[in-house]
Amino acid sequence: MKNKKDFKMSVKIGISPIAWQNDDLPKLTKDFTMEQALHEAREIGYTGVERGQRMPHDTEGLKAYLESAKIELCGGWCSGNSLVNDFSKECEVISQQVDQFVELSSPCIVYAECSNTVQGEMQTPVNSRPKLTRDEIFSYASKISEIAKWCSDRGMPMAYHHHMGSIIENEDDVNWLMEGSSSDLSLCFDTGHLLFGGGDVMATLDRWGDRIHHVHYKDIRPDIVKDIRENNKSFLDAVIAGAFTVPGDGCIDFQAVSNSLAAMSYSGWIVVEAEQDPAKAPPYDYSKMGYEHIVKVCKMADLSIN
Repeated sequence: MKNKKDFKMSVKIGISPIAWQNDDLPKLTKDFTMEQALHEAREIGYTGVERGQRMPHDTEGLKAYLESAKIELCGGWCSGNSLVNDFSKECEVISQQVDQFVELSSPCIVYAECSNTVQGEMQTPVNSRPKLTRDEIFSYASKISEIAKWCSDRGMPMAYHHHMGSIIENEDDVNWLMEGSSSDLSLCFDTGHLLFGGGDVMATLDRWGDRIHHVHYKDIRPDIVKDIRENNKSFLDAVIAGAFTVPGDGCIDFQAVSNSLAAMSYSGWIVVEAEQDPAKAPPYDYSKMGYEHIVKVCKMADLSIN
């Protein structure tokens, strides 16, 4: 008879290059290159990387670029504008990325609404983000479901990224989006953004486990988050100050998260996304710290790593 270990779920561990190459704050990471990011990520042990804006944009160029680094494409940010675009226009805008990610065997596109987000505005407090009512989010969810189905029909899952400064930030927002959308729309579950937004990480994870297609392991430093909230600072202020960090360096219990993922038979990517000031948090050292912490908690959770 096979024992329990024969039935381990498996995951892959990837990383966003944002610690080396920050697209929103390029001056912060000006002393680093994307080539360095990929080389060091692979050296640490990461087998996948999310697409960064300083990678080649054409499909063949991006494919060759990633192959030369011996690393897979494990997703990538997609700036959505579904609040202002109709269905046809939005599909037209994202079609190049969708087709490219299908060609490169990405597990998903990581979609977030950016038409009115304040995440990139240095002078706008993250507390001043746009907010929708439950009914408005239900209406938005219905529209997003159609786009998600269009993506799925082309062979590319859409994983929605709840994000600080956007219309889908806190736990209620996530719940309403999931309740109001079809199963065509999956969730990119981000621990750090959810906790920064005041949400219950474990409750949300357990509630929507069957809709989770992609996972970001992102930790936070609660004292810095508290300062950002209490003093009406921006999301970019939070990044520079060090609100985010890698798993194992903040306050989130990633063992509990990993145990829950194992219990729900999650078998996708776990991606580190931890943008910080590299002068305070050297990308290689912190990315290695995060990788080693994930390996440890996955082992304890009986999640094998491919």
